Amino acid sequence: MQIALLTLFPEALEPYLRASILGVAQEKGLVRVQTVDFRDFTRDRHRTVDDRPYGGGPGMVLKPEPVFDCVEWLEREHGPYRKILLTPDGERFRQPKAHALAKEERLLFLAGRYEGFDERLRSELAWDEVSLGDFVLSGGELAALCVIEAIARLVPGVLGHHESALRESFEQGSLDHPHYTRPPTWRGRNVPDVLKSGDHAAIERWRANEAHQRTRARRPDLLQEPQTKTA
Repeated sequence: MQIALLTLFPEALEPYLRASILGVAQEKGLVRVQTVDFRDFTRDRHRTVDDRPYGGGPGMVLKPEPVFDCVEWLEREHGPYRKILLTPDGERFRQPKAHALAKEERLLFLAGRYEGFDERLRSELAWDEVSLGDFVLSGGELAALCVIEAIARLVPGVLGHHESALRESFEQGSLDHPHYTRPPTWRGRNVPDVLKSGDHAAIERWRANEAHQRTRARRPDLLQEPQTKTA
């Protein structure tokens, strides 16, 4: 999988992209994440990427030309990408969407800044518009990293155990069950006996029941939603 991340701050993203799961995915050659500074595609000596909004008002708006030229260059070099725009008015990003995007060969993410994008950029290119939730960040970089990691860990071979990504929250229409490790007793709290019993059928029943109880208490909406994978 090839991933291009368009940003004005590639130096802020590179350390995280080289760490942990994303670093492992790239070392294995399963995922390649390329950060691209679309300021390099500006058309004036000041390398201007934004301007004041027509009609007045606070803030600055990203100009369409640098981003469009950057996307056009990438697609000439590598072929078409499925394009993801991080924006507060996008579709709420969920696990089924991560599964769908994990099947793509090439993904392109645009992390904006300031007041937003010139609307013509949206209409000129076909975007999947994605939001992490009902809050506002100063830019799309952190949101892009979240989405990229959620996708990359679903690429076969990235995680150490093939079942790891299938036994987590949101995969079976529920939250994950509680987890325990050594020591068996800590501050007077014991690991449940069933987990030490060696009875795998009983352990699976316990885990399923605990996951259901936790979901019903904390996220009952998940029990009511159809769990279909988004194409």
